[in-house]
Amino acid sequence: MPDQTETSPKLNVSSTEIKSPSYDLKKFKLKRILNNNSKAKSITLLGTFPDLSETDTAIVVFEKNAYRESDVATEAKVPAEKEKEEQKPTYFSSDLKVRTDFINNIYGSFQCVPNPELCAVKSTVIYPATDKHVEKYSICQKYLINETPDLYATITLPYITSSQFSLDWVYNILEHKQEKERIVFEDNDPETGFILLPDLKWDGRNVENLYLLGIVRNRGIKSLRDLNASHLPMLRHLREAAKQAILERYGLNPHQLRMYFHYQPSFYHLHVHINPIRNDAPGIWCEKSHMLDTVINNLELVSDYYARASLPFVLYEGNKLLELYDKQLSVRKAVVKKEEADKEQEELEKKEDEPAEAFSDEEPEEARQCKRIKLSTPEKQDESEKDLVAPACA
Repeated sequence: MPDQTETSPKLNVSSTEIKSPSYDLKKFKLKRILNNNSKAKSITLLGTFPDLSETDTAIVVFEKNAYRESDVATEAKVPAEKEKEEQKPTYFSSDLKVRTDFINNIYGSFQCVPNPELCAVKSTVIYPATDKHVEKYSICQKYLINETPDLYATITLPYITSSQFSLDWVYNILEHKQEKERIVFEDNDPETGFILLPDLKWDGRNVENLYLLGIVRNRGIKSLRDLNASHLPMLRHLREAAKQAILERYGLNPHQLRMYFHYQPSFYHLHVHINPIRNDAPGIWCEKSHMLDTVINNLELVSDYYARASLPFVLYEGNKLLELYDKQLSVRKAVVKKEEADKEQEELEKKEDEPAEAFSDEEPEEARQCKRIKLSTPEKQDESEKDLVAPACA
């Protein structure tokens, strides 16, 4: 058995255990909004920290924290001997400020401001941010690419080899240089081992929206494309060990967990995403995620399945990889045709709205007679009828 260690650190570590950032978030200067997601209750901002640099860009994400059951607790009257003890703030307390919007029969709408401790907003900062980060966090047109093995070898692989994100932060985790205190579970075996830790998308507080990453120790696997039957022991061990660790640490039923890979991934070092199936986590749609169970099954059936399969993935407008695929496959062509069709339709509508041709006394009678016939003849007229009623108009 490989040497395994499990740690149980506190998620909310003290400030002495966290390195201070080089920037002061209060000095952020907004340039523009990249994304405002009302469904996810999050907003993504692009700007700078001018006190540090006028040119280095920063991405700041603000998102509302998910509710915890303790936030809405309604405790019974506290015994006198416990009144002096620190009580957890809840929504239903004397701190709650309520403003009524309207009351209609049995329905009421209110604006509520709870205890300030319950109003915290989670923030993620990327600084300095690259163009690829800006692309990733911006709203733009999306295109579905059906990547064949040949397209992967000739377009995708050369691109990701030359322009992918730095993996230094991943290696810092694997080597315990950074985020050691956040590790939930780890296995040190160089071939089948992995580290399990919270994703940045999770606030580390509410198990309802738990989001963990399982980062494998094998540095030779970039993505699904590199997997084959020789990796089955690693994948099976990752699946079982992660489920057991999550059950022991968070009490979540293994049958309520979603475990999947992204393709294309956001960084090219194999990692699995894990969250509860009741949580609509980012990137779970069918053209993005590949269930771990399905990946294992496919490799059991065909040893080099992912080297031979066509894999769909989404590219965003502004992505340089999209430019490469557009040259090869003209993926934007349908959009251009639609724009041209819309333009033609607009011109046709303008023409229909134009007033009828006016008569002029200077025109010969033959030309005026021709106009009379055009005005009196229906547009959709049988060709044989046109020949009968329309004289030659020079």
